[in-house]
Amino acid sequence: MSTIARRGLCLVIAAPSGAGKSSIARALVASEPGLALSISVTTRPPRRGEQDGLHYHFRNQTEFDALVAEDKLLEWAHVFGRSYGTPRAPVEQALAEGCDVIFDIDWQGHHQIRAALPEDVVGVFVLPPSLGDLEVRMRARGDVDDREIERRLAAARAEITHWPEFDHVLVNDAFDDAVASVRAILQAARFATPRQVGLAAFVSALGSA
Repeated sequence: MSTIARRGLCLVIAAPSGAGKSSIARALVASEPGLALSISVTTRPPRRGEQDGLHYHFRNQTEFDALVAEDKLLEWAHVFGRSYGTPRAPVEQALAEGCDVIFDIDWQGHHQIRAALPEDVVGVFVLPPSLGDLEVRMRARGDVDDREIERRLAAARAEITHWPEFDHVLVNDAFDDAVASVRAILQAARFATPRQVGLAAFVSALGSA
């Protein structure tokens, strides 16, 4: 199969907490060659089983603030009392090498990354079937109390209002279908004409063959 050089893309998956964006992202990374998960920097402590550099880059607030000051983050935000951000250098390197990067972030992160890399971002917003379903998913995690559930549901309602800012919107009412839909979006974006930077040379070579 002929390979045409292309620039990588940033596939941003955003959703309210509990809507399934992390699970969708992990499923795609596990099954799609050339797709890597962006590893965020965070000031929250590691959860059981999480490893520094694999799940997150765990830093204290002083270290995080230094990254912001030095413009080493593509995007960053404070969420539920913690700071999160995306390291700039590995993303820019991946795009230049023709590799794709998937992001599990919120609408604010999507906005910042699109501002930083306007030609490279494909945004997908994932909706839950209902807020009742979202609450059930939150409670199934077992690590938050009723007061925190209410706070997160209020945040979810606010986040959902940002759906018009994304290129694609889907409802995660059947996980396998949601993964398939995002995969289709990814494949279509990979073959967009402007992204195939080697296309002109390939077509020119066809004419001289």
